[in-house]
Order: sequence, then C-alpha cells, then structure tokens
Amino acid sequence: MYRVKEIFYTLQGEGAHQGRPAVFCRFSKCNLWTGREKDRAGAVCNFCDTDFVGVDGQNGGKFATAEELAERILSFWPQEEGERFVVCTGGEPLLQLDEPLIEAFHAKGFEVAVETNGTLPTPAGIDWLCVSPKGRADVVIKECDELKLVYPQPEAPPERFDDIRAGRYYLSPMANPLAQEGEDERKIHNTKLAMDFCMRHPKWRLSVQLHKILGID
Repeated sequence: MYRVKEIFYTLQGEGAHQGRPAVFCRFSKCNLWTGREKDRAGAVCNFCDTDFVGVDGQNGGKFATAEELAERILSFWPQEEGERFVVCTGGEPLLQLDEPLIEAFHAKGFEVAVETNGTLPTPAGIDWLCVSPKGRADVVIKECDELKLVYPQPEAPPERFDDIRAGRYYLSPMANPLAQEGEDERKIHNTKLAMDFCMRHPKWRLSVQLHKILGID
C-alpha cells in the first residue's frame, strides 16, 4: 500500500531540473516531523512549509500496488510528449518508495527523481537523487546527483556535508513558514546570506523557489 498526499503536473521549481515539466508524487509521512503544528517546535525539521499529512490532497489516495500508482502517474503526462519525468517527494519519500514502484515507473517510460532528507538508504534504480539535509539528522547517503541545502540552518552548516559527493551543490534560502503573505523579510535576509555564501564558496550555487515566484504548485 502506497499512501500519497497529492499528485500534480507542473514545472520543477528548484535545483538542476528547474523549469522542467514533471509529475510530482508527494508521499505522506516524514521521519523528521509529524506534519502537525502542535509538534513543530520539537521537530528536527521545524521549518518545513509542506503539507504531507494524510491522503486528502489533490489527486491523493491509497494505492494498493506499484502498477496502480504508476498508471495514475502516467495519466497526468500529456500524451506522448517529451521525456517523461516523475519527482518523488514528501514528506520523506524513501519511507515508501521501493524497487517495485521504481520499476513500475520505468515500465511507463518515466525517469525517476527523488527528493529526500538523506536519512534513509535508497532503493536501486533511482535516476536522479537530490539530498536535502535537515537540522541535526544524520545523513546516511554519501553520494548523490544533487545536494540541496536549505540555508541557513544552525545545526546544518554547509561544511558539515563536505563528505557527501554530489554532482551539484545548491543553497536554497530558508523561508518562514509562519509568515503572512508579503511579510517574509526573513526570506529576503536569508537569500542575501545564501548569495554571499555562494560568492565566497563557488562550489555552491543559489537555488530559488521558482514555482513560488511564478505562483504555481
């Protein structure tokens, strides 16, 4: 059984595939926060701005088999156009994503990307792996295609992850999940901090959330 919060077709808003059409499969549950506001203060990832609780999001639900979920993902792709691309995210997708599901996606012609906090081992077959460390959590993945670090995090400075081999390194400025629309001065400040760090350490690149700038999912 796969529990999925939501499924939607959009443009990838961050990182190396920014601007690329993709079907997003947001899995329910996370191992670093329950997703409930009453537990935010004590969570490892207490700055999360994503709703991943339950299966009641757009096109969400419970899927009994890998084939059923892969067929549902395929239904969102525009006919035979382009190279099919599915992004598995969460919550924490590696709590549920397994080899049978990856194989089912591949059978439908999808390239499979995963966005994970890096605390769980990966199943075989992932085509693009993005690791985004959170707080004090131990990262067990030591090699990935893309390391995307929300910045700044007092317990997760960039130098803490020097042992991770990545094809690309990104800093994503931290937003304030409790800010009202138009009031997030902290995000502006954090963007400047991230820009300055990238300029001083050019291994890192700035990744802004294009989807939020454009007002899309």
